[in-house]
Amino acid sequence: MDRLTSMAVFVKAVDLGSFAAVADALDLSGPMVGKHVRFLEERLGVRLLNRTTRRQNLTEFGRAYYERCRMILAEAEAADALAADQLSEPRGKLRVTMPVHFGRRCVAPILLDLARRYPALELDLSMNDRFADLAEDEYDLAIRTGELEDKAGLIARRVARQRMIVCASPSYLDQHGTPQRLDELGSHAAIIYRRSGRVRPWLFPQGDQPPVEIMPAGRLQLDDLDAIADAAVIGMGLAWLPSWLVRDRIRAGTLVQLLPEQPEFPYDCHALWLQTPHLPLKVRLAVDALAAALPGVTA
Repeated sequence: MDRLTSMAVFVKAVDLGSFAAVADALDLSGPMVGKHVRFLEERLGVRLLNRTTRRQNLTEFGRAYYERCRMILAEAEAADALAADQLSEPRGKLRVTMPVHFGRRCVAPILLDLARRYPALELDLSMNDRFADLAEDEYDLAIRTGELEDKAGLIARRVARQRMIVCASPSYLDQHGTPQRLDELGSHAAIIYRRSGRVRPWLFPQGDQPPVEIMPAGRLQLDDLDAIADAAVIGMGLAWLPSWLVRDRIRAGTLVQLLPEQPEFPYDCHALWLQTPHLPLKVRLAVDALAAALPGVTA
């Protein structure tokens, strides 16, 4: 007899509580259900079920074997689903949460292009800087920048890196001078990014050594990256921002990149999803699309 089929019958017998119920559910005869269970017991040389005319109970070994059979059957279904994915298109709603500016400028255009290519795919995009809970808030995918929390049950894949640069307006530099070294940054006014009540240091790579941390000082604290860039343009101080955000302003001459010889700190960008035996096609294609296209956007 086919071992996988017999495992499925055995698991169903445990779940439903009787051979008669399994026979009805799987369209088998009662004796055939018994044959599948006996096949496993004879093959293993161990009794799985203790049965009487009125009830059945798992043996101690039978309970452990039942749990393993459930895992094996779930993996088999996931393997079959992978093959089905190759012959189908993504469909249904894809719910994604992402940071506001990075999402709008970098992530959303890629996902919108994916939706354009697959008409059966629906998008529900949330652009919010709070850290949403994927399970509680029922998101399929989360995009995070910077350090990740060590949280069980989540899978993370790096999809891009943001290059962080220091910049200021020509008017600010004319008035206060241009810093030439890292240790000169502390004497300048800074426009500070504050997220969730926390001010993070500016980081600068130092080869194989830990990055240099500079805690900026300034009278302006904002939780909006675009607002920080706008404040820098009008001469309010230095700003440490992703290159993709200020690229156009630098090209236009309203901002100047400082310390061009200093290596730029790479802030990792990750896609996160809940651990599952089978990753839905819509999620897998979205992650693959982001991993392929985002590095070109954030470079």
